[in-house]
Amino acid sequence: MITAAQQLESYLGSFSRLEKQAAWSGLSWWRKLREDAFARFTEVGFPTPHDEDWRFTNVSAIAQTPFQLAGKESGRVSPEDLERWRVPGAACQLVFVNGRFSSELSRTGKLPAGVTASSLAEQFTKDPKVLELHLGRYLDIRRDAFSALNTAFTADGAYVHIPKGVVAGDPIYLLFVSTGNNEPLMTHPRNLIVAEEESQASVVEDYVSLNAGAAFCNTVTELVAGDSSVISHYMIEREDPQAFNVSTLRIQQGRSANVASHSVLLGGGLVRNNVHPVLAGEGAECLINGLFIGNGRQHLDNYMLVEHASPHCDSRQFYNGILDGRARGVFHGRIVVHKDAQKTDAKQTNRNLLLSDDAQIDTKPQLEIYADDVKCTHGATIGQIEENALFYLRSRGIDEVSARKLLLLAFANECLDRMKQDSVRTYLEALMNRHLFQVANSVPVARTDRGEDQGRNWEELG
Repeated sequence: MITAAQQLESYLGSFSRLEKQAAWSGLSWWRKLREDAFARFTEVGFPTPHDEDWRFTNVSAIAQTPFQLAGKESGRVSPEDLERWRVPGAACQLVFVNGRFSSELSRTGKLPAGVTASSLAEQFTKDPKVLELHLGRYLDIRRDAFSALNTAFTADGAYVHIPKGVVAGDPIYLLFVSTGNNEPLMTHPRNLIVAEEESQASVVEDYVSLNAGAAFCNTVTELVAGDSSVISHYMIEREDPQAFNVSTLRIQQGRSANVASHSVLLGGGLVRNNVHPVLAGEGAECLINGLFIGNGRQHLDNYMLVEHASPHCDSRQFYNGILDGRARGVFHGRIVVHKDAQKTDAKQTNRNLLLSDDAQIDTKPQLEIYADDVKCTHGATIGQIEENALFYLRSRGIDEVSARKLLLLAFANECLDRMKQDSVRTYLEALMNRHLFQVANSVPVARTDRGEDQGRNWEELG
């Protein structure tokens, strides 16, 4: 563990070294943005539970761990190591090892004409003017210390560009691999996805660990959806139980843009998933759909901030959580309807299953409405597996583990069913099938002292 002064000195040294090594350090606009971000981080430091947006999550374990900035040669990975994470049907797969792009491990070649999927660092070298139009223009580094930290320490990430009117049928797959190390490593991937008017695409971010060990991945993705574009974004997190993962998805939507954000959180010791869409254009639509499954002592925090800034926009939030052991989940969903956003239609729902007496969920649906002609609803439920349903399945000859798996799968499929039918959904369905079998196999039957099955009814909140 390190003190606050030692921590700041360590981050300052890493920032200075990165500033000298970065190929784009000569770009005045980017240098100023990074310097402002680092100044903001040193001013406010890491958030604490006293901050309202972080009241359910203590990040002191991140703050007190002496993380070192991962270098260019910080991990060795072979193509064979990645075979289990290849998604069939992807248009391309960009691989980032400890935050750095690896051309040797990546697969490209099936992208439609005009579509770009490359390294952010490479794009800085080729055409930084394209990046200047969007990179850092939507993210609020003053509001979130982790976003400021990411901006200050950005070294690489993904750049995806879909031109006007182009339909990318197959998903673009971004794989972020943490290799583990003798010393705790931190990475700060920065992704920029720009979808121009009337374009369509699916982008997948997948975070995995190759080895066990403490690692801190702090990612920011800025997604710019042009007028009438249709974009699906997937975030899959399944890192080692010792890993820390903080991700921020900032979405800027144009007129009639349709964006779907899907999150699946399975791994990590402490995970914070931020999703922040701004429906800036009239008639925009946004779906925020997520599933988080935790056990052991995992802490999975989901923070949603949906801003309705223009009239006639629709948003939907659906998050389901399954928690076992001493796992703790958080759902903090916030909808802000600005004064000019008349005719807003917004809905927010959080449903949770607790499989043990020690599992915990904190849920806080929240509405802030400053317009007078809107339709907004929110709510949350907490419960356990229905023992009557379990008894029914077992009475039909289904063994207990399979019966529990079927009930959990039905609950998880509420989220999977909101994904469009493509190779990503097929891949996630298979992943859920394997993962929930392990969960079902570890869940004991809840019984009373008399040996009778004991169930709990759903508890309605909000």
